[in-house]
Amino acid sequence: MCRTHAIVCLIMPLTWASGCSRKAGQGEMNAGPSASSASRKTAVAESSVLLPPNVLLPKKPGEVRFVAMGDTGKGNEGQRMVADAAHAFCMLHGCDFVLLLGDNIYESGVSGVDDPLWQSRFEQPYAAFSQPFYAVLGNHDYGHAGLGDVFERGAFQVAYSARSSKWRMPAAHYRLHVGAIEILGLDTNLLMWGRDDGQTEAMRSWTSAHSLPWRIVAGHHPYLSNGPHGNVGAYNGAPASATTVNGASLKHFFDDEVCGRSDIYLSAHDHTREWLEPTCKGTELIVSGTGASPTRLKGSNPSRFSTAELGFVYLMGTSTELRAQMVNARGEVEYARTLKK
Repeated sequence: MCRTHAIVCLIMPLTWASGCSRKAGQGEMNAGPSASSASRKTAVAESSVLLPPNVLLPKKPGEVRFVAMGDTGKGNEGQRMVADAAHAFCMLHGCDFVLLLGDNIYESGVSGVDDPLWQSRFEQPYAAFSQPFYAVLGNHDYGHAGLGDVFERGAFQVAYSARSSKWRMPAAHYRLHVGAIEILGLDTNLLMWGRDDGQTEAMRSWTSAHSLPWRIVAGHHPYLSNGPHGNVGAYNGAPASATTVNGASLKHFFDDEVCGRSDIYLSAHDHTREWLEPTCKGTELIVSGTGASPTRLKGSNPSRFSTAELGFVYLMGTSTELRAQMVNARGEVEYARTLKK
């Protein structure tokens, strides 16, 4: 795969913004220094009261709303159930876009932009949506039934952006601005294999620049998880010598480039929904991998909320608040937490 990343600058509604640029091999913006990670959020509020799907959530001026979910692309009944629930939720409460957190096409990604799996794993399940879908890559998107070593397959999902009316993947890693939120999309599968492909350079450039009020990093592999894969650096209980399996190189990247430099890290990989109680240097950790099939919870990390039930995460952000809700496949809000500036 070629070394590439991109910056996408957006305003509300989602359109290309004037004055935004994309440079070949490097996405940059000229801006002042960012606030320190210690000052990124100043207060939190949370609720574990179950809210039925018909409780309206009044939208605030300038608010951005989106769904985040991963491990979606199975073309099974679970994917259709979550897709229907997310669409109904978006119709009721509003969505500006959907963010897919990797493993977009099971079991081994696609063989090209004309692969029929695009229809059964993406276009058909989400046919009711008019919103764009931004996506990052997971290990299954890179072939070999999740081993993830067919590296050319990732480029096919980038290329499909020019073919689909709703699929958006500007590059294997990219920067997205929408309203008060900055989203940095990573390719964690390449990092698992010890391939950086310019991501360290990009992250240092992006996180040192002046930031929007909220910064969310999105990648497939979790930092902490109570699902079967577990925590980065010790994935699948692999020994320290098995660095490609246990995620040792990815942990170094997270510790150096993500933790303390963002407000939330969104991930999937484990088919669970979790809001972990520990942070990484102040960065909140959310797993949303129940977009098509559940797994089991077996870990012991303290968590504010955890479930293996099908569903998605719904996020709402203004310049002063960022709220995330755990929503099940019945459209019920099971847990909510608000970060405040």
